[in-house]
Amino acid sequence: MNGRGWLLGLAALLTVGCAPSVNVEQERTALLALDREWSQSTKDIDKFMSYFAADASVYPPGMPVETGAAAIRETFTKMSASPGFALQWTPTKAEVSASGDLGSTAGTYDMTMGGTAEKGKYVTVWKKQSDGSWKVTDDIFNADAAGPPPSQHAMLTSRDLTWGDMPPGLPAGGKMAVISGDPGKAGPFALRVQLPAGYRIAAHWHPTDEQLTILSGTVGLGMGDTFDVAALKDLAAGGYAMLPANMRHFLLARSATTFQVNGMGPFAIIYVNPADDPSKQQK
Repeated sequence: MNGRGWLLGLAALLTVGCAPSVNVEQERTALLALDREWSQSTKDIDKFMSYFAADASVYPPGMPVETGAAAIRETFTKMSASPGFALQWTPTKAEVSASGDLGSTAGTYDMTMGGTAEKGKYVTVWKKQSDGSWKVTDDIFNADAAGPPPSQHAMLTSRDLTWGDMPPGLPAGGKMAVISGDPGKAGPFALRVQLPAGYRIAAHWHPTDEQLTILSGTVGLGMGDTFDVAALKDLAAGGYAMLPANMRHFLLARSATTFQVNGMGPFAIIYVNPADDPSKQQK
């Protein structure tokens, strides 16, 4: 071997010898601990989001992929605003690449939202950042049990409807009939509502989307955190409104009115001002 070849060979050996070694088992243990730590942050949105990389993606079941910290924050904020929301998960294993810069955790989760409990499993992909910290790049999860069954055919005449008083969370004086589904459970439902003239519902919101179709009479519907007569927009028979989840709104029956509500259960009404909730007012 000539001089140049010997020097090149020595340089290669020195390079290999100086390459940092990765303690995979140590990194795996650290990643499991980090995932457990993350699971304790669901009540603090800022801390919860701090575990995500800026370009992370979340793959929720039955929904489009959410990419980017802003989109993930918005989705999680809406979820956590649902009545009775709780989320916890338990990592059961972790894997780390030989290079020590990619890893994954997997385990099980328990979630309660809107009165419905769900158990499932998840896989989370982590990437080591330039500062040595681990951040989530991809998170996918799905429930162990199948979702609610598809809607069934329903046909009712007006004589078939069973009318009852409004539920405790709504002011007294109106009447309600269930057309299909069960508003108290997960899945689609349809309600028929009758209101007397002057009936008011204070500013409130719902954790799921709802659609309102006016069948007779006229209602005033307004958007905002406080009841404002000047902000009401009248909807007469044939009128329709799409009310997205978490959108603050209020209602006034201008005349005796009948309308239909279609939505996804479980139905819940959350008042902007808790003092407006009839179920919490002293009798």
